[in-house]
Amino acid sequence: MTARTVSPPEQREVLRVLLDKHGATYAEEAGIRLRDTPQPLYRLLVLTCLLSARIRSSAAVASARELSGAGMRSARAMADASWQDRVDALGRGGYRRYDESTATQLGKAAELVIDKYGGDLRRMREEAGRDAGELRKLLREVPGLGPAGVEIFLREVQSVWPEAGPLLDDKALEGARRLGLPADGEALLKAARSLKSTGHTDPAHLAAALVRAAVDNEVADAVRTEAGETAEHR
Repeated sequence: MTARTVSPPEQREVLRVLLDKHGATYAEEAGIRLRDTPQPLYRLLVLTCLLSARIRSSAAVASARELSGAGMRSARAMADASWQDRVDALGRGGYRRYDESTATQLGKAAELVIDKYGGDLRRMREEAGRDAGELRKLLREVPGLGPAGVEIFLREVQSVWPEAGPLLDDKALEGARRLGLPADGEALLKAARSLKSTGHTDPAHLAAALVRAAVDNEVADAVRTEAGETAEHR
């Protein structure tokens, strides 16, 4: 559902509330301190594969934490783990509907990352020539990663791979429409940068917050309500 478009002052208040309440990236939620180093990048790839399925994002995040807690924080560790170890970790995270097929895909994806990039996704970046279009093509080769998954990875990785952004993809813009914000990436980024009350104004955090509004009606409704109440008292 698309909400009525709100006025520019209201838009800033909606963005402020949205970023204050829901501005953590999915990587941060999964306990990943994203840096341009092999392990965090690989953990983000795993999280992205989990988020790609039609399953609650909370289960994907919890399962990513379980896989990491079980030691599967690198492509080599994932490949060396047994299929049952991967299934068990996914089950503990609540990823039960797709646990067996996803365990298989994670193993195949780990082997690809090892065989083609020596376990280091920075080599994928260099093979792509630091070009977002080429990077999309290479990411599509990862088992279990379709077009939606590619966009998830790029939305999150843009904080350390600037060539991936600034990116507010279709899902993020869907969230903007639900909030009554303009579905215009440039305008949204400019409005977010103008905020003074939050540190989450970069494209990765804004994209994650907007996606949460897109996939959860309760998030969108609560943000609009709080923003409206705040505006009334100013």
